[in-house]
Amino acid sequence: MLIGIMLFINRIEELARLDRLAVSEEGGLAVVYGRRRVGKTRLLLEWAERHDGLYTVADQSTPDLQRRYFAEAVAQRLVNFAEVEYRDWRSLFSRLAREAKATGWRGPLILDELPYLVLASPELPSVLQRWIDHEARDAKLTVAVAGSSQRMMQGLVLSGNAPLFGRAREILDLQPLSPRHLPDAFPSGKASTSIDLYTAWGGIPRYWELALGAGREVIDQIEALILDPLGALHREPDRLLLEEVPSALEVRPLLEAIGAGAHRVSEIAGRLGRPATSMARPLERLLGLGLIRREAPFGDSEKGSKRAIYKIADPFTRLWFRVVAPYRAQLASGSPAARRQLLARFWDALRAEAWEDLCRLLLPRASEERPIGAIGPWGPASRWWQRDAPEWDVISESIDGERLLLGEVKWSAKSFDRRALAQALGELAARSAPPLPSRYDRLPVVRALFVPELASRAKPDSREDVLVVSLADLFEPDRSE
Repeated sequence: MLIGIMLFINRIEELARLDRLAVSEEGGLAVVYGRRRVGKTRLLLEWAERHDGLYTVADQSTPDLQRRYFAEAVAQRLVNFAEVEYRDWRSLFSRLAREAKATGWRGPLILDELPYLVLASPELPSVLQRWIDHEARDAKLTVAVAGSSQRMMQGLVLSGNAPLFGRAREILDLQPLSPRHLPDAFPSGKASTSIDLYTAWGGIPRYWELALGAGREVIDQIEALILDPLGALHREPDRLLLEEVPSALEVRPLLEAIGAGAHRVSEIAGRLGRPATSMARPLERLLGLGLIRREAPFGDSEKGSKRAIYKIADPFTRLWFRVVAPYRAQLASGSPAARRQLLARFWDALRAEAWEDLCRLLLPRASEERPIGAIGPWGPASRWWQRDAPEWDVISESIDGERLLLGEVKWSAKSFDRRALAQALGELAARSAPPLPSRYDRLPVVRALFVPELASRAKPDSREDVLVVSLADLFEPDRSE
């Protein structure tokens, strides 16, 4: 079945790092975190299976019940471990280390959804710290802790005063799957379908998994899973916020505002009727959850730019706040045909936005593997904008620092024929270059036109100062990952 394979496309590097830890003589601690639905559990289950490890997952019950459930799970590896009632976590972990050492079992021992345990037992991080430093190290145990509450996981590991700071030998911030692997999960044979799939599901493995069972056509998948009030993802963003520890529902109005088109801090605050000075903390929370991203124009400092804007990071969430959130009552009372008609009002604009995102996201890796137009590879790509000046969709400096790419993204559901391509190239040539910082003045400029698909007879003449980049140039899946 494709699902198991799909979830490990683009997870080979993470699995290799965990494998090295599991076979090391000393053992040690791994920390895995990332937004919900990104595939942490599936990665950890695969790792445990490879090394005869033990996967455990916490729930939100009382500390006594949590310890009982944990002990019953450990009894799968250490016989009779659950026959004792443990009064606290310290005694439980102490016995675990002793028996593991006596039997020669070295893990990996995986504690998933650690924030649920910490919420019920605030002393647990300090207990884990002492245990990792002494008894677990003496037993040469490999231990992994994981969780979806990014605020709590970062607070346990990354902050300088965090209990587990400096203890982890591996820290994995799991990111969405690369969209270049959509054709592997959805082998439709049509490359352009990948843009539609990315527009709907982004790079979140759980959404890919659900979509595989919801119909062959992307619109059918969206109607069944998102638009239908009974669909599995109809209330997904609300669940994501509610499942955070602590709940993040208080930041939902900011997502509403950003999804409706407010991208600057002043615009977001204005939509909510709140002072702009009150936006910093909730915006940071959304950034930490991976639900929004902060964009600065190319050449500006990412943190210090006064022109920075905030956008919804995940295409699925963007679609949801564009189509579902404002029209929930209409979707509830409408027929499937009416729901599809509503989606059609926004679908082409959503596809255009997703295509633009894909161009920036995939250019560096694609050009590294196979130089586009014999020029490259290119570094991270950004947009550039400034009041009263033409916006540029893709700007990137070559890795060797010898060229600058200025790119324009064009969207069309149809292939670009010779006439459409010539017109787009003429518009590209006529655009004035942006006033970038002076350090870029010396670099030769390569202009690039990004189009989804070229008609068979529309291939342009090869030129070093003008590139035409299509979906095929960016979206060739790398099966070695």
